Amino acid sequence: MSEEQKSFRRAGVIGWPIEHSKSPILHNYWLEKYGIEGSYEKIAVQPDMLADGFQHLIKKGYAGWNLTIPHKEVAVPLMDSLDPAAERIGAVNTVVVDEDGKLKGYNTDGYGFLKNLQNSVPEWEPKNCTALVLGAGGAARAAVDSLAQSGVPQIYIMARNLKKAAQLAEDFTTEKSRISVYEWGENPALFETVTLLVNATPLGMEGNEDEPDLTIIRHLPKDTAVVYDLVYTPLETDLLERAKKRGLKTVTGIGMLAYQAVPGFSYWFGQRPEVTEELLNLLT
Repeated sequence: MSEEQKSFRRAGVIGWPIEHSKSPILHNYWLEKYGIEGSYEKIAVQPDMLADGFQHLIKKGYAGWNLTIPHKEVAVPLMDSLDPAAERIGAVNTVVVDEDGKLKGYNTDGYGFLKNLQNSVPEWEPKNCTALVLGAGGAARAAVDSLAQSGVPQIYIMARNLKKAAQLAEDFTTEKSRISVYEWGENPALFETVTLLVNATPLGMEGNEDEPDLTIIRHLPKDTAVVYDLVYTPLETDLLERAKKRGLKTVTGIGMLAYQAVPGFSYWFGQRPEVTEELLNLLT
């Protein structure tokens, strides 16, 4: 790596497609805020060219990159090492290139999920939580892992794909955290026990016509329940609007996007960035 490459740090986000990504808004905001010489850009790489793409970026002197759909899972075997979260979740969203050109894969989605929840609802306590996570895909894996690792004693998963949900429960159950699986459908007796509802499905996302068919909101305990929607386009989803009308605490998904970016920026540019209201407003 040349002296110029060392002083001017380069990073980016790889996806296919990639135009939708908001990550450059985050990182370029922080680069300007902290006066760091560097760049962060969108990088379109086809799935069958991912390994070659990594090698190209290493040769170009990149400090690392983020990964988004559809690369998070297929990148795992391309890493030289993984952090514990990436190993547990089976997906990588942040890659760091070391001095020898070796790749370390991290998963910071769970970190972003938890930091956003803690920042939005400071009084939230894992030990007092009964969580219900809707979905069994990649976002659900990160959410369930972070909840289990933080010591939430009871986590329920409700999904249309019971096989995936059962695998998720098996992967993340710990001595302190019990995980149970339920088929997608009405279950008022279950809903009434839930103090944290997490939507980790695309339901409510712009362009997704498959509307939620559950009446969960009307059954959640009014004084204690928190509703957390990982969808952030639109920012105020139908689920969150209904929760607010009932007087429940709500958490939007945009903060998770911001907080999951913090570790990567720190690794690549040597500065721990701050998530501010100004930044969140930029993203929305």
